[in-house]
Amino acid sequence: MTEVSVWAPFARDSVDLVLGDERVPMSRDAGGWWRGELPEAPGTAYAFALDGGDPRPDPRSRRQPDGPHGRSVAFDPNGFGWTDQDWAGVQLPSAVIYELHIGTFTAEGTFDAAIKRLDHLVELGIDLVEVMPVASFPGRHGWGYDGVDLYAVHEPYGGPVALQRFVDACHARGLGVCLDVVYNHLGPDGNYLGEFGPYFTDRYVTPWGQALNLDGPGSDEVRRFVLDNVTQWLRDFHIDALRLDAVHALVDDRALPLLEEMEREVEALAAEVNRPLWLIAESDRNDPRTVTRRTPDPDAGGGLGLHAQWADDVHHALHVLLTGETFGYYADFADPGALAKVLTTPFFHDGTWSSFRERTHGRPVDTLRLEGWHFVASLQTHDQVGNRAVGDRLSRLVAPGLLAAGAALLLTSAYSPMLFMGEEWGASTPWQYFTDHVDPELARLVSEGRRREFASHGWDSAEVPDPQDPATVERSRLDWAEVDRPPHERLLRWYRALLTLRRQRADLRDPHLDRVGVDHDHAARTVVVTRGEHRVAVNLGSGPALLDLGEATAYRQVVLAWDEGARLTDDGRLSLPGESAAVVGPA
Repeated sequence: MTEVSVWAPFARDSVDLVLGDERVPMSRDAGGWWRGELPEAPGTAYAFALDGGDPRPDPRSRRQPDGPHGRSVAFDPNGFGWTDQDWAGVQLPSAVIYELHIGTFTAEGTFDAAIKRLDHLVELGIDLVEVMPVASFPGRHGWGYDGVDLYAVHEPYGGPVALQRFVDACHARGLGVCLDVVYNHLGPDGNYLGEFGPYFTDRYVTPWGQALNLDGPGSDEVRRFVLDNVTQWLRDFHIDALRLDAVHALVDDRALPLLEEMEREVEALAAEVNRPLWLIAESDRNDPRTVTRRTPDPDAGGGLGLHAQWADDVHHALHVLLTGETFGYYADFADPGALAKVLTTPFFHDGTWSSFRERTHGRPVDTLRLEGWHFVASLQTHDQVGNRAVGDRLSRLVAPGLLAAGAALLLTSAYSPMLFMGEEWGASTPWQYFTDHVDPELARLVSEGRRREFASHGWDSAEVPDPQDPATVERSRLDWAEVDRPPHERLLRWYRALLTLRRQRADLRDPHLDRVGVDHDHAARTVVVTRGEHRVAVNLGSGPALLDLGEATAYRQVVLAWDEGARLTDDGRLSLPGESAAVVGPA
């Protein structure tokens, strides 16, 4: 027998361990905990019943083979035969990140199928594979941000052992793994935590559901629930980094914020397992203190100590540069100085007016103290593609030469660049918002809400894909047959060449933002970025441009060009064809 326990302070009189049709009373312990014994037979299904109520899955269930509404099954993470004993971890500084969704990365939509595509990522030049959330949720298909069993791995992807196989296979190829986790809310369907204890609070709200109780009565155990989940992924599944979804929605008024406490525990675990472990935040606050080192002295200007955060302002400026779109939050980034600003500091809004928010927003970054690798920059992400009305990628909006120009600016920047799956070959498949809610009423509300939201922005509601329609997820699967076909093959070669050059030339991965120079001719639609002895030049116009590169003596040749017509003139200027990019530097 194995001891099993559950925190259920809301149980008034009893908690039963449900095994088949039998209910075995559990013993009450201090602090709202209840304890019992579970048979050690592999595959034993169990649940908990509070005060004679219906069976509920274990809040810390490691496996939910029948989904969040089913019973839990005990899972021993130590039973896997790891082969990564020599894995020394991945270094986030200088790393290139690749975001993927297991369910649509391949036709099969499983971890095992994804393993077969890992060599593509190695050849591309990826260092860290970021996997979108895998916590168990109802149905088969979804983005994963409505997970409800945070300790369990979504069974349609293959379950927990398949995740371990995937991580082991990544490490065998020199790839680190970052897992996207969601702690700011849980999904509505199959969410039984509120029956067990004060996991949620009405004092705060999030756009996606009830906020976690991180600072009210009973919050000690709620925080422990989150912190133990963090260390589970890093320790038991050998994950190298966690991407923390929307940390600005983790409302926490304690003197020791959850995120700082999280970083402390991860730092201790990294010392224990003898490899680096990383925490990457998604935050809407534009606050450099998120990634400023902790300090024992609260007056010394220390921060939360997380290692990196997404920099959406960089995306927004690049998107406006390439597409010319200026609706919604893109409006401010039509400013002629926006591109130069975000290539030299990650926050365009750093105490400046945000027209979308109708207030000032953000805080300046001290680029002498914080290097660029602390900020994850991108041209495309699951959010920026999937939250468009029809999920159209950048490859649907601009010509291949402009895609190449955007890639050149991103992949030679001082930031930690991140690609979204299929971006590297200009995938023609959209990535749309899809769900598979099993609750009919919830399914109806999601479908109607999606159409209503975009209709209010001027879209024909008939054009907005129904998230519940199986065709929506099918359209969103990558078509790997495109990789070797034009024009995709050419763009893929360009991405590979840029990432190879980034590794070979230290200038192109130098994280010191104060060393970056940007000359953006807004009217001519040309950009020249200074990266040490290198110049990264893009011409977004339709005709050729003659670009001044500064002191010609430092430049000897065009080391990489999208268009073979790019050449240096006798006086050291760069003749660059329209809609193309080039990197100029020492031989």
